[in-house]
Amino acid sequence: MSVTPVTPAQTSNDYYLNRQDAMESNVRSYPRKLPLAIAKANGIWVTDVEGNQYLDCLAGAGTLALGHNHPAVFEALRDVLDSGLPLHTLDITTPVKDAFTEALLGFFPENFVLQFCGPTGADGTEAAIKLAKTYTGRDNVIAFSGGYHGMTHGSLAMTGNLSAKEKVGNLMPGVQFLPYPHEYRCPLGLGGEAGVDALTYYFENFIEDVESGVVKPAAVILEAIQGEGGVVPAPAKWLQKIREVTAKHDIVLILDEVQAGFARSGKMFAFEHAGIVPDVVVMSKAVGGGLPLCVLAINKKFDAWAPAGHTGTFRGNQLAMAAGLKVLEEIRDKNLEENARVQGEFLRSEVQKLQAEFGCIGHVRGRGLMNGIEIVDERKPADHMGSYPADSELAAAIQTACFNNKLLLERGGRGGTVVRILCPITITHEECVEVVARFKQSVIDALQKVRG
Repeated sequence: MSVTPVTPAQTSNDYYLNRQDAMESNVRSYPRKLPLAIAKANGIWVTDVEGNQYLDCLAGAGTLALGHNHPAVFEALRDVLDSGLPLHTLDITTPVKDAFTEALLGFFPENFVLQFCGPTGADGTEAAIKLAKTYTGRDNVIAFSGGYHGMTHGSLAMTGNLSAKEKVGNLMPGVQFLPYPHEYRCPLGLGGEAGVDALTYYFENFIEDVESGVVKPAAVILEAIQGEGGVVPAPAKWLQKIREVTAKHDIVLILDEVQAGFARSGKMFAFEHAGIVPDVVVMSKAVGGGLPLCVLAINKKFDAWAPAGHTGTFRGNQLAMAAGLKVLEEIRDKNLEENARVQGEFLRSEVQKLQAEFGCIGHVRGRGLMNGIEIVDERKPADHMGSYPADSELAAAIQTACFNNKLLLERGGRGGTVVRILCPITITHEECVEVVARFKQSVIDALQKVRG
């Protein structure tokens, strides 16, 4: 077999980026901020076609829990490929699916079952809402400002970000948004425990007030840590009150764990920090070990589906189930929840130290290895809660400087002002030290460019 020689142009990032620009839709986003063509990857390290090595603190937006090309995942994939197992089975079971199902259910109470959806988190949230409406016979849904649940019509209707909605009409009706607690930018303007207490009271009152103007909803959907919304952890007592009230009124509580799940927060699921058990949990990204897969965990009480009530051609991805099983085993056997907790605390503590040196770091927050750094303009007056105005320009410059310093990461939050560190849960202490060093240099570089 002849091998086509690689031309000098094909060892250039620009070669592939220009071709991508010519052949792909304007919808692409990451290449605009991270302009590289990836040639190979291992663990937290990514190498582009020019031979440059980067630390990857994006990790497939949280998909790659074990990092790139983990050997245990590779072994599982090879075993499936060598076994003769069909790769496509719809929802017909196989030994691989059986083993994965049993392992995943082991992280939930005994009264839970699984539903395999189409291979995206958005399809999972669509299915969860359909199920809640089917079970309750009600139509309305409560979601929260800052939340992100996907880009399909139903999931987008429940997503807080407005930019994706502005030109798309007729989204799913009946979605009521409520404020989500935010330690640095309290939506009620109270801040601290007073803000959390007020929002906790407000939710209960809103549901039980016969003059609220909104009929009882079928479901409440939320993230225990808002990811795209700027890495905003939910206070435990607020989540506990939501669980209490939804249970009291037979409202289906749906926790979107698409990004925060699978040990990223320092616990298997982020809702565990509040000691609650939801009615439905949406899982994607890391659940498939880096391959497309979406699964719901459902309390049997709410499993009101008729056969084929929600289907999807690609809900039987055998390779993803084999890879996902290895992720579950690695999390358990290597105690990766603890690694995420320890390394995440180290990262936050080191970046918090930088706050004294760089006033533009307004707030550092997160849990485990799901962390956000809010960038502000400290030269302007703080508000009455002591929070400085957001600085979108500087946040974007920091992301660019990080890329130039071979550190891949994304921004989120209002106006893209939160720099997000979302590295694999296998990251080592030494790699964390390197991440902090490159981030610090990038802040210096960005400040010099933007503020002189």
